Amino acid sequence: MIRLVESMEGDHPARAVLVASNDASAAGLERAARLGVPTAAIDHRPFKGDRAAFEAELLKPILAVEPDILCLAGFMRVLTPAFVARFEGRMLNIHPSLLPLYPGLHTHQRALDAGDAEAGCTVHEVTAVLDTGPILGQARVAIEPGDTADTLAARVLAMEHRLYPAVLRRFAAGDRAPVWM
Repeated sequence: MIRLVESMEGDHPARAVLVASNDASAAGLERAARLGVPTAAIDHRPFKGDRAAFEAELLKPILAVEPDILCLAGFMRVLTPAFVARFEGRMLNIHPSLLPLYPGLHTHQRALDAGDAEAGCTVHEVTAVLDTGPILGQARVAIEPGDTADTLAARVLAMEHRLYPAVLRRFAAGDRAPVWM
């Protein structure tokens, strides 16, 4: 998320208008505030599984800033189809695998367990079905001998920091052609 905010300078066609989280202690909130971006934290726990009620509260600060694009980054809550539909075609997410391989969690370990030669990350449009939206970009890294889920995750994260800003720049300019790295 911070790489996205940092990338939206100069001639970039987008500007960060809000960083929101479901965790008030998320380090990104403080970092975003230091960069001059308004922040909001809506804790999902008081809603006790009522995703629609949580999303209603989450929508308040989002709608107040009238964003053109929503970028998910590390937001580990499944959004309801109604929430996703509200931002159809305008919501992006990054996933730490080469989708359609390994949707969901534990992607790095799953790639290692499968004996894959490479792993990576994918930026995609968010749809009502988890991790299945149109692919807007992918970055690949070789899986090296002796890799662990943690060492692989670190190399994939470095690529996420390059890929997501590149895709956002293109997407905000109206170009949905995938970025390949």
